[in-house]
Amino acid sequence: MTAEIYRDTWGIPHLRAADARELAHAQGRVTAHDRAWQLEVERHRSQGTSAAFLGAEAIGWDRFARQARLDDTARRCFEALTESDPETAAWIVAYVDGVNDGLAEGAARAPEFAAAGLVPGRWEPWSPLGVWLGTHILFAGFPAKLWREEVVRRLGADAVGLFAMDGPGTAGSNGWLVSGERTATGQALVAGDPHRFIEDPGVYQQIRLSCPEFDVVGIAVPGVPGIAHFAHTGTVAWAITNAMADYQDLYRERLRHVEGGAVEALDPDGVWRAAARHVERVEVAGSEPVGVEVIETARGPVVIGGVGAEETVSLRYPPRVTRDLGFGALLPLLRARRVADVDRAFDAWAEPVNVVQAADTEGGLLHRVAGRVPVRDPANRTRVVPAWEPGHEWTGWHEMPYGPVEDGLAVMANQRGPAAPLGVEFAPRHRAARIRRLLDAGENWSAGDMPAVHMDTHVGSAAALLDRLAALELSGPAAALRDRLARWDRRMDADSALAAEYARVRGALVRRLAAEPALAVLADPPARPDVFLPWLALVPRVAFALENLLTERELFGIDRDELLRASVEEVAARPPSGTWGDTHRLAPWRALTGTAYDEPALSGDNDCVLSTSSVPGLTDLSARGSAARYVWDLADRDDSLWVVPFGADGVPGTAHHRDQLPLWTKGVLAPVTTDWNTLTKESDDD
Repeated sequence: MTAEIYRDTWGIPHLRAADARELAHAQGRVTAHDRAWQLEVERHRSQGTSAAFLGAEAIGWDRFARQARLDDTARRCFEALTESDPETAAWIVAYVDGVNDGLAEGAARAPEFAAAGLVPGRWEPWSPLGVWLGTHILFAGFPAKLWREEVVRRLGADAVGLFAMDGPGTAGSNGWLVSGERTATGQALVAGDPHRFIEDPGVYQQIRLSCPEFDVVGIAVPGVPGIAHFAHTGTVAWAITNAMADYQDLYRERLRHVEGGAVEALDPDGVWRAAARHVERVEVAGSEPVGVEVIETARGPVVIGGVGAEETVSLRYPPRVTRDLGFGALLPLLRARRVADVDRAFDAWAEPVNVVQAADTEGGLLHRVAGRVPVRDPANRTRVVPAWEPGHEWTGWHEMPYGPVEDGLAVMANQRGPAAPLGVEFAPRHRAARIRRLLDAGENWSAGDMPAVHMDTHVGSAAALLDRLAALELSGPAAALRDRLARWDRRMDADSALAAEYARVRGALVRRLAAEPALAVLADPPARPDVFLPWLALVPRVAFALENLLTERELFGIDRDELLRASVEEVAARPPSGTWGDTHRLAPWRALTGTAYDEPALSGDNDCVLSTSSVPGLTDLSARGSAARYVWDLADRDDSLWVVPFGADGVPGTAHHRDQLPLWTKGVLAPVTTDWNTLTKESDDD
């Protein structure tokens, strides 16, 4: 049987083939057709070669990718997979062959190739592993350890907890499981939405993969075979959220040159040992090439500094150590029929560390953590540790904990939960508590009820500011503003003028706090690579920690009431003229910025279930939010729902490039369709 490609009314590919390998080829080929530009950008990013066509702005990432050995790690993991799991390795190769067979046709559709002067290249067998690693290497937020170093140095160790929040560069998610005892059908629902930086084309790809072994609908990562994160096989469905675990370490290294140009690093036993070293060349469009020194010690690759630098820091991350990215879980997930199958498959999961929720048609439920977290000294989890001191070695791997399903519900929104023993910083409980409160308020839930939960705009963290504001003695326009905000329903709706006023006051307060001398010392951290700067920027750190900073009993002598008074008076004197949606608009990332779009106004904000994150004090624009929304119905898969921010096709101007955006903005989800008779056959993959 030749693989067949069908499309639904949203242009979503439904693929059917004789076996898993033929299906993987079709998945690679259709992805190359729909997302050629995206695939090549991600491949080049994983290799550290994107500056060759994106220019000088991409040098920082390329330098990091080279120094962190992303492509080499992907290659090593694939080589190990060929030995430990040759079936999965061959399946990945089939996907790569499909990408290579479809790239030329896909590139001919995508205008970005001509605009950037890029010719599509050739994927290697390990390229999907590189794409996965490049997408997730910063997922756990290890640069936050650099921030904590600065906080300790400037403010003392006791101040670290003030900023222990879901940071500006960390990805999150909402996810909830409703058991059959709480639904109208008697079968479970699995729903949620991953929060990531919104990219165009989108970071997720809706797809269906069908062969005699399995028939799965789900949300895949372009460039990676199978469906890892969110899927429904007909009898079992699963989804993930970021566990917020800490599984990557930073080591302060001591290096020295020795005769012949070699480099040595001081190990914990007091012995200087050879470190690998070579120099790579990063090509830069419109500029001269840049040399990158690549050094690797026994801990891992050096990502800050080098020989003779004021500070040198190496990164240790599990796939570099184990030669395993967890791709051995992908085929077993597609073949899963029950929760027990999903559970066993995720035993092989590596990175990123996730919380998994799953349900099957026989009433099975699953709530667990999956991934690989090293056992080591607690200091490793919070700070940069000295490589030359004993006691910071990895000594094993944590058992992955399981979580409860209580009263027929399990809710995860990156708060402290089953992964609490494995992490340091977690999201505030507002999103999780709000989802739980909404679900507790009802019974007989159906798939069609779930989008109302996705779109809830109540902002729980507003209480810290508004409670303090209510106690202030004010007069004139400032008092009137205070009184209006006291009556506000605390919903960050796009059409709300009061939400706009609250956001304006909040932003003014964040800026004033960040300018206070006691905190302003953090505004000028030591020079760091560009890729780490989002974790070190003071204003976002103050913004995301605002609730802590306002509720702490004492804050370095800062008069927070006076700062809030000045902020309210500032806004009252020049109030916003419109609504929250006038300034809170979608701001997606694009590799090329030549095409301008009028992006929509958004409801929601930080700490809302509808987490369309702004950066208070810096911008109301939202670069991060729901990268997809899904509802998996175990009673009938065709009652399931899904949506992505843009569309199935990554090519600007095509019918399915942005056709889901109006749905996504309004909180409408498209129906999942699996009846082949209702689909349009596009072509055969031959």
